[in-house]
Amino acid sequence: MSKIILKPFRDFLRSEQIGGVILLFCVLISLLIANSNFGDKLENLLSYEMGFRNDHVQLHYSVSLWINDGLMAIFFLLVGLEIKREMIEGELSSIKKATMPLFAALGGMLIPAGIFVLFNQHTPTSGGWGIPMATDIAFALGIMSLLGKRVPSSLIVFLAALAIADDLGAILVIAIFYTNQLHWDQLFYAAGVFALLLSFNFFGVKKLIFYIVPGLFLWYFIHHSGIHATIAGVLLALTIPTNPEKATSPLEKLEHMIVRPVTFLIMPIFALVNTNIRFESKMVDGLTSPLGLGILFGLALGKPLGITLFSWISVKLGLCTLPSKSNWKHILGLGMLAGIGFTMSIFVSLLSFNDVAYQNGAKFCVLLASLIAGLCGYIFLQLVHKKKHSR
Repeated sequence: MSKIILKPFRDFLRSEQIGGVILLFCVLISLLIANSNFGDKLENLLSYEMGFRNDHVQLHYSVSLWINDGLMAIFFLLVGLEIKREMIEGELSSIKKATMPLFAALGGMLIPAGIFVLFNQHTPTSGGWGIPMATDIAFALGIMSLLGKRVPSSLIVFLAALAIADDLGAILVIAIFYTNQLHWDQLFYAAGVFALLLSFNFFGVKKLIFYIVPGLFLWYFIHHSGIHATIAGVLLALTIPTNPEKATSPLEKLEHMIVRPVTFLIMPIFALVNTNIRFESKMVDGLTSPLGLGILFGLALGKPLGITLFSWISVKLGLCTLPSKSNWKHILGLGMLAGIGFTMSIFVSLLSFNDVAYQNGAKFCVLLASLIAGLCGYIFLQLVHKKKHSR
């Protein structure tokens, strides 16, 4: 099948390196705005509520929520489409390759959480153990896109699959340990919509409209259940039909429809909104506190250690195989990029503490740890590529 048809998501991550540049530019712009005289105006804009509601429907939310729960669901839809296609005909089509991201994600959650607990046990901040467990898939893939062809394409798919598994784990942690109440009736409705979508796939329904419209209801019910709504994008992607033949499938058509809006609109907006962190002098002092050390070491050290260790164990036990054309240095560099916790980690920080001082300190540490992880991962993978081609 034509590479143009098969690889729109990969084009988004590799050929469209400008997307990663725009993403980083928006991060800097957001930080500058947040720490300028326009910071309050940006906060007011993001907290402005829009939409509609009545006795039966609630769709009246802040601008920031519409972006993080609404627009980002489209990003997760795009990633989910690529994961599904790779499971059917690509890098994740064998059981050994498909299960390795799961083992890696497990290590990337348990080790950082353990490191945080070591620093914070018997302290007022012990409840923040979930903060260093998450990977920000948008930023991690954005940094990976800057490397272009200097990393194997299989590594990009592996990172996407790992990050999705990681985020699903984080969502479960939030649902079980950080959510006050799950609305089971909404989950039941969501399950019904998901079953309907699966039946459309089973009976060979090809028109995308029969998936997109129910997908909107799926998003609504999951959002109101108390679970992070972006999971709806992944679930919807799993139901979109695809095939290994040359004919363009509905899955590939949908990828082509959304890849550029995600690259040049959704991700830059996401970066502008979520890097809106105002620096305070107290934040620097908090870096050496148990909370700060737990987050910094959890993300910057625990992530690459956990991902590499669990991947190595799974391969040595014969349960998994490395992604094609990759080696253990690639896995270590990928683990560093997975230390970019950012949005999900900040989200867990807000759920972990009622004290604003703890929240702000945690946000600053997450930002710093994510910056360290991103730089280290990018530089390390650059060096791996140069060393390989200098021989």
